[in-house]
Amino acid sequence: MSHPLSRRMIAFRAVCIAIACLALLPAANARVAAASLQARVDGGAIRGVLEHGVVTFKGIPYAAPPIGALRWAPPQPVKPWRGVRPALHFAPDCAQLPTPGDDAPLRTQSTENCLYLNVWRPRSASARGLPVMVWIYGGGFVDGGASPAVYDGTQFARDGVVLVSFNYRLGNFGFFAFPALTRQAAGGLLADYTLMDQIAALQWVRRNAASFGGDPHNVTIFGESAGGMSVNALLMSPLARGLFAKAIIESGGGRGNIYPLRPLSGAADSAEAMGMRLARHLGVVGAGAAALAELRALPAAKLVDGLNLATREHDPNYVGGPILDAKLYPAAPTAVYAAGGGARVPVIIGANTAEIGPPNVPATVGADQWMVEPARAIARLLSGRGQRVYEYRFGYVATSRRNTVSGAPHASEIPFVFDTVAAHYGNETSRADEAMARVVHAYWVAFARTGRPDPPGEPAWPEYHESTDRLMSFTNRGPLPQADPWRRRLDTAEHAAVRNDP
Repeated sequence: MSHPLSRRMIAFRAVCIAIACLALLPAANARVAAASLQARVDGGAIRGVLEHGVVTFKGIPYAAPPIGALRWAPPQPVKPWRGVRPALHFAPDCAQLPTPGDDAPLRTQSTENCLYLNVWRPRSASARGLPVMVWIYGGGFVDGGASPAVYDGTQFARDGVVLVSFNYRLGNFGFFAFPALTRQAAGGLLADYTLMDQIAALQWVRRNAASFGGDPHNVTIFGESAGGMSVNALLMSPLARGLFAKAIIESGGGRGNIYPLRPLSGAADSAEAMGMRLARHLGVVGAGAAALAELRALPAAKLVDGLNLATREHDPNYVGGPILDAKLYPAAPTAVYAAGGGARVPVIIGANTAEIGPPNVPATVGADQWMVEPARAIARLLSGRGQRVYEYRFGYVATSRRNTVSGAPHASEIPFVFDTVAAHYGNETSRADEAMARVVHAYWVAFARTGRPDPPGEPAWPEYHESTDRLMSFTNRGPLPQADPWRRRLDTAEHAAVRNDP
């Protein structure tokens, strides 16, 4: 039988051990918390931060800096780093001259070293892979970036989605051809560096999504304006095949009537001819290796050359946008889909009710020809070959703008899709705006999860079929499934487009 003192000593030691363990708990919890904010990706380990109830990782390199000899080269692998790289802040957006009054102002200084991406994920890890959404910003291929507040992915992460956004090269850095480049490439990828960057970002997502709890086989790409055109390009490109399972095209055109579709070479207005013109404008003479080296040595600001949305259409030295290439941009999307090409995945596609300004005859005709009718044409082509397609028409106008705006302008759906209306409208945001944002956002999230935009408790979004011509109208009264009220007008626009198609 043990002595009472011994029992007391044993009890005392047990209490001391318990107290010591309790003292260690904060440190242990801190280590666990720190580990939950880390991920391993191409290049090494990164550390994010807990913000607004979700975990964010910003400024992750997905390709080597496209500078020096890598200016006008396909994106190259990142250089590995040692230790844990902080991923706490947005990296610079790509070199550009921002357009004054842009509705999505950048929150960084832009530079040429810009191939970075950002990830938002839920706070708690999931045993099952979460849907992944990859955002592609617009800006006419000359402006834009991943840093604007309206593109914040917090609400997507709160709703169980891993949201990825990324930068891609713009303007004269993104689309450029030159005889010396063609010779050096020896049959490799050329000219459409913007689209190469986008494919590289999607390849990064395929390799690394699981590190953030995402399912690399359940990826939805979505973009607006030039971002929507990029989604069309990715649907068409054989190099992007298998990198995404669903696609959303917001005001992405499709008829090939927004930008000149130039061949690489062989014509007076070819991409190479435009590259030579730009070189001469910048003071570089010749078409050989020495001229290319001189172009690559120019300061980035000189190559920006004042190009933005306000100057793009009148710039005589800019190639204008995507350059025709069998692997990256084979033709206008409607032509490719009509010929049976393109990825066969579920698609949401649509446009806004006042795409290029207040309704009047020129604005209506322009909007119909460039955005609204091409969206319906693509819906018809894809659904006609058995793809699941959902068309929308976004007409909701924020309550603070209804006295001055009679329709939904270009890009105005974005803060509703992201549920970031307060970041856009500030103190003028109304409860009605917030409610509409929750609804629109819920449709996009539901589509990302299952390929069907069917959030519980909301009106059913009908699949698009030419025979019924039904779509989802997002109105000031809420979502309204209906037969297209503009059918007769768009039929006229379609007849004109078909006559003018090459």
